[in-house]
Amino acid sequence: MPEAQQTKKRILLVEDEESLAVGLEYNLTEEGYLVDWAKDGREALKLFEANQYSLIILDIMLPYSDGFEIAAKVRETDPQMPILMLTARTSAGDKVKGLEAGADDYMTKPFHLKELLLRVKGMLRRKEWYKDIISTAPVYSFGNNEINFENLHCKSSRHKFVLTPHEAMVLKYLIDNKDRIVSRKELLEKVWDMNPEVETRTVDNFIVRLRKYFEPDPSNPVYIKSIRGAGYMFSEN
Repeated sequence: MPEAQQTKKRILLVEDEESLAVGLEYNLTEEGYLVDWAKDGREALKLFEANQYSLIILDIMLPYSDGFEIAAKVRETDPQMPILMLTARTSAGDKVKGLEAGADDYMTKPFHLKELLLRVKGMLRRKEWYKDIISTAPVYSFGNNEINFENLHCKSSRHKFVLTPHEAMVLKYLIDNKDRIVSRKELLEKVWDMNPEVETRTVDNFIVRLRKYFEPDPSNPVYIKSIRGAGYMFSEN
């Protein structure tokens, strides 16, 4: 392989809708990525096991294994793999299920190509940023919780679990800004690399998940607090 190609980011595109997949494959390649296209869940898992990827774009509705199953299997072996989930479903329940399965972000079909390319670029940039910020202090403890930001393994007083990369990034940003109010707009801009004016429940969904992991009583949080009309604040006091 030529040296120039060795530095390219490799993306696994999992999409059974051929017209959409062909267009995505072409445009991602034009952006400078190497793209492997899987048409179903079985092929996706084979490619994932055989190759090293920088990011996965994953449709939910697929033959053999759906996107939820694939995301869960990817997370078992590679907890830091960025996963962008594509869904034709618009219900909040399906989006939350995707995040619970291990997706870092999701886009609802139909979507704008430019937005998808920006999301991919942002996710890859955050992956590099995340690798840099954990190099100095990979382990952090508060209360009865311990987080290893390097391998994403965590433990609380109740159980052990593994965060997704995006969950870890949100938590790390809040910890790095301890005792300071962080707005939803700031989190969208700094962690998601999204336009802060976009109306989305993404931030709130992630906060709910982090509270389920780390709060003794998620309905009455003591570490990740809501500041009415302003945003969120991480505090150990």
